[in-house]
Amino acid sequence: MKKLFIITGEYSGDKHASDVVKELKKINPDIEIEAVGGENLRKQGVKLFCDHSKMSAMGFNFKIIMNHITLGKRLAKYLKDEYKPDMVLLTDYGGFNLNLSKVISKYGFKIYYYIPPQIWASRSWRINTVKKHINKVLAIFPFEKEMYEKKEIDVEFVGHPLLSQLPEKSDKNICFENFGFDKNKKLISIFPGSRVFEINNLLKLFLDSARLIKKQYNDVEFALCQAPTIKDDLIFPVLKEYEDLNIKVLKQKNYELLSVSDALILASGTVALEAALYETPMIISYKGPWFLYFIYRLVRCIKRVSLPNIILDKDIVPELIQTKAKSQLISEYILKILNDENYREEMLKSLKNVKQKLNVSHAAEKVASIIASNI
Repeated sequence: MKKLFIITGEYSGDKHASDVVKELKKINPDIEIEAVGGENLRKQGVKLFCDHSKMSAMGFNFKIIMNHITLGKRLAKYLKDEYKPDMVLLTDYGGFNLNLSKVISKYGFKIYYYIPPQIWASRSWRINTVKKHINKVLAIFPFEKEMYEKKEIDVEFVGHPLLSQLPEKSDKNICFENFGFDKNKKLISIFPGSRVFEINNLLKLFLDSARLIKKQYNDVEFALCQAPTIKDDLIFPVLKEYEDLNIKVLKQKNYELLSVSDALILASGTVALEAALYETPMIISYKGPWFLYFIYRLVRCIKRVSLPNIILDKDIVPELIQTKAKSQLISEYILKILNDENYREEMLKSLKNVKQKLNVSHAAEKVASIIASNI
């Protein structure tokens, strides 16, 4: 019986890996699978070596580092002396997984990497670790394939898992009725991020932008998407200063808002790719502590920050980062989306191209097929 061990570090990796397991069991029902994972893998019948909930804590401190070191030693010993898998599938979570690969690559089992670290975005030297310790990379972006091939690394583009996981576009009329929006007005949705420091740095900026938009475009209303990780007391005291905007706050309705809005004000991140797949016009804005931005400038490999722009290798979505993260600039670009039909249509055309570039296969099925053929 073939044995596979999967290592994830947070919810998204757990979800992507569980989809692979579901497809893999259709091909080979007898395969034995264990993992470091979470509830999604557990629901697929995977025995967990440990739950990864402690690994995914945000931050960078001594306790987290020591937890990772301790877990890495236990896991390496278990894989070598007890479980002895035919293959290890690393899934996302680059910091931990790349360091672990340095240890376990000498044990003789194959190591595949699904959703590899974003080497193209920062710390490009990590590609040397991949070349030395990873047998095959299962890339989710087409440009990643070219990058790894240049370094003579075995790589296959499997497609992006979001394409099969993203819910269908919501019906605009039904959404507007359910959420109490005015069908005669344009809807601008605000996504200020899912981390506390993002709310502290971006919420007022985005609300100031909304106020400027409202002054120049009366037939508009606003929604704010509150991430499940953000508590009410971070949002609602601030909103009291903006009661004139009558902003509706919606929780866990991000896909509905992404798909039915006329324009989006987004913090940088995966949400920009989700918006692109829904073909919804957007602007990206982000700012943080200057010392973190300085470090980012030192380690980054590319100038663009939003995935739609990176995937197409051109500036289709405005990126207003750090010094450019100003309410006046944000409002000007949103008003351009609303008022300039040619500008809006050009952006929509480019967003459609993003989807076409990624839509080559069902990623989980492709990954499962590759594993089944090589384990």
